[in-house]
Amino acid sequence: MKLNIKKLSIAIGLTWGLYVLALGWLAASSIDWGDPLVSAFSSLYRGYDTTFWGSIIGGIWGFVDGAVFGALAAYFYNTVNK
Repeated sequence: MKLNIKKLSIAIGLTWGLYVLALGWLAASSIDWGDPLVSAFSSLYRGYDTTFWGSIIGGIWGFVDGAVFGALAAYFYNTVNK
């Protein structure tokens, strides 16, 4: 079975991007959940913060990061599976 590189990269990118976005919004809300994780991710994703726009920026970075990982994972899987 061969994995579709484009579809897997979009799926993982969306999943990771939405996770990072939700994490930023939860840390900014009154729940105040995930502050240490947001500060750790902000060292990787420039502009990511516990604000509305900072979470949007983090979600975009998360999508790009997840998409690259998904593409590489599918490529390596297809290469090893030959």
